[in-house]
Amino acid sequence: MRTHAVAIAVATTLGFGGLAWAAGERVSLTPASSVQAQDKLKHYYEIPNFRIGGRYNLDADPASWRDGGEGGKTLESLGASPLKVAYIAVGTPRRNERGEIVNAVVVNTFYSGDSTFMYNTWFEGQPANAFSGGAVVGPGRVIDTNKYYVVFLDALGLWGASKPSEGLGRKFPQYSYFDMVQANYRLLREHLKVAQVELATGVSMGGTQTWVWGVMYSPSGFVKAIMPIGGTTTSDGDDPVGQWTFRLAQAAIESDPVWRQTNGNYYHLPVDQHPKRGLQFMWSTLQLTGLTFPIRSASPWANVQKEVFYWEPQGEQTATFIARTRNEDPVDYWYRNEGGFGYNINNDLKRIKARTLVVHVDTDQWLMVDNARKAAGQVNGAFFASFPDPTAHYGVFKAPNVLRQTVQAFVEDVFTTTLPGTGSSGGGVSTAAAKPSGLAK
Repeated sequence: MRTHAVAIAVATTLGFGGLAWAAGERVSLTPASSVQAQDKLKHYYEIPNFRIGGRYNLDADPASWRDGGEGGKTLESLGASPLKVAYIAVGTPRRNERGEIVNAVVVNTFYSGDSTFMYNTWFEGQPANAFSGGAVVGPGRVIDTNKYYVVFLDALGLWGASKPSEGLGRKFPQYSYFDMVQANYRLLREHLKVAQVELATGVSMGGTQTWVWGVMYSPSGFVKAIMPIGGTTTSDGDDPVGQWTFRLAQAAIESDPVWRQTNGNYYHLPVDQHPKRGLQFMWSTLQLTGLTFPIRSASPWANVQKEVFYWEPQGEQTATFIARTRNEDPVDYWYRNEGGFGYNINNDLKRIKARTLVVHVDTDQWLMVDNARKAAGQVNGAFFASFPDPTAHYGVFKAPNVLRQTVQAFVEDVFTTTLPGTGSSGGGVSTAAAKPSGLAK
């Protein structure tokens, strides 16, 4: 089916081999961008002495988080270069009397993506606009670049941001979603001179980061509105489905014989001997529920077997993920999974002071819609909008176009509860009993 083919095509990045790893220096074991054609658009910023993996006391002055959480480790202390973050910026900046930007929109990236992927699917005139049902960002679009300065962000741990595969491997500090957001806050505030974020948004794990932006930076007024699309407020044991799904993903990585022999310290081996089969196995476990079961059932086995894991594949077996993982590193994803297992901000949702619209896919099989609705209900004045889609969780990318009138009204601050998809609001509205939602892809 066409929707199935498009989802697979976009989920799979172009494959090419990495270069050899060397300790103590940045190397190109994996590329800096998931969409190489957009790599030239990406810019970088270094943040010296940033503590990764520490504790964030949300009751303390936010200035105490400037250099990361208490007790974290800097990359320099481990013999590596300073923390690096990456971004693509478009649109029309509006500045205050101090020259600071006051009309920023932040687009956070998803579990396996980066700023180039979000740019390639959401920005006007790009090759993958069809995957999102048309452009989302651009002149006159849902997020209008004539009105806003839009920053597409990488997240710590993959692609252009600092990541384990750049030299430290499993010596890299275990990062959190708080680290992701705080590092990008430093980018926005210090490098780009952003004084006001009109809207923070993102899909899947980008929606998860959006929730964290709300908890960390809406009380001060730095972030005025948040719109998490298919995100989550917890991925620990409060969500058995999310925890189960990604424990399976982690176990798949660790099941690779090379991983088991080296305990994940395999960078002394040639790249073609790295434990990529475990990473292929991980993607296969996730993608079983990445689309709705009717889509899977209606697809010919010749297509489906490309996403089924085989230890010794023949022909087209596992072909989708063999191609994909040429650009990916198992340790990078091991860290990404590990960072989600203990994440839970449910008790902190009351801190959110931003205008809030939670957007979700009714047919999502990774993050249950009732759980997202429940999270919205914990935020004073929040609203909730949803829609069904046969591509399940992947529907998050097209959400701003499917619910264009609703989303655009929220972005422009003219939202009403009569708009499409808004069956109920947050702010304490009762919902069916449900566990909070799980780790987003």
